[in-house]
Amino acid sequence: MKIAIVGVSGAVGQEFLRVLEERNFPVDELILFGSSRSKGNVYKFRSTFQSVHELKHNDFFKDVNIAFISAGAETSIKFAETITKYGTIMIDNSSAFRMDNNVPLVVPEVNAKDAKNCLKGIIANPNCSTIQMVVALKPLEDISHIKRIHVATYQSASGAGAAAMQELLEQHKQLANGKKAKVNRFFYQLAYNLIPHIDIFTDNGYTKEEMKMHDETRKIMHSDVNVSAMCVRVPILRAHSEAIWIETERPILVEEALNALKKAEGIVVQDEPENKKYPMPLFASDTDSIYIGRIRKDISNPNGLSFWCVGDQIKKGAALNAVQIAEYLIKENPSLMLN
Repeated sequence: MKIAIVGVSGAVGQEFLRVLEERNFPVDELILFGSSRSKGNVYKFRSTFQSVHELKHNDFFKDVNIAFISAGAETSIKFAETITKYGTIMIDNSSAFRMDNNVPLVVPEVNAKDAKNCLKGIIANPNCSTIQMVVALKPLEDISHIKRIHVATYQSASGAGAAAMQELLEQHKQLANGKKAKVNRFFYQLAYNLIPHIDIFTDNGYTKEEMKMHDETRKIMHSDVNVSAMCVRVPILRAHSEAIWIETERPILVEEALNALKKAEGIVVQDEPENKKYPMPLFASDTDSIYIGRIRKDISNPNGLSFWCVGDQIKKGAALNAVQIAEYLIKENPSLMLN
């Protein structure tokens, strides 16, 4: 089994290395790719050290079974043909192909079977905030169809990359030392602040990040659900939080919702408000699960439920979800193990 990682030097690329090792993913040979700046960097995987190759239009992917791509939409578009031309399955973490009708957009707990319909040799990994939301929604959708979703996200610095995480840490140090916080990665200082602006604004007043949650949720869940999102950057390092309100076709009892969520794959319910137990990004960071709590009836809507949802953005929101897609493909098609 020959595996490639493109964009290995970034936060998600580094997480790919950790997740593949943690899950004992079947890797016989690993090849790493990056930009010209990353060429020659060395990273440890299991007991070996691997050098980074510069990504170019060549035949390096000829014997690669699966390639995990996290180098941005522009790179994914530019190199998709080079990566897939010899049969490599490209699992892409960028936004480049998510809404392509011929590219499945997959969250394994929700729509794993869509991964089989890989006409272009490309499978898209959804937006991080969408991933954690649809994992939480699937057990509830199975009880009663969800007609409408309102969601407010509280998104960590990691969503903007490793440099953004470092900037947040440095801003706290600068301010603690009486200095002015330096701003490069965000529109404003993130330390001690909230920024209600992620990605660019569209003509309807929503940002692209907010529209991704609408469009991607409908595609993943094969649903006509309406989604209205407000996405906010918060001074947290690597776990996203979401406050979610849903309206279903019939009322769902809180007990029904709790039972379904507790049985669902990839979910941990932390819902003991009387004991002050509820999900928080402090404890969800660097974990695999989506954590759900504060589950209650929406007092403004007889068919409504409201809950709080937290998940690690770099892990389940990116690298882990992609690796789970690959694990599903291998399970369904063991011949992928053969070069």
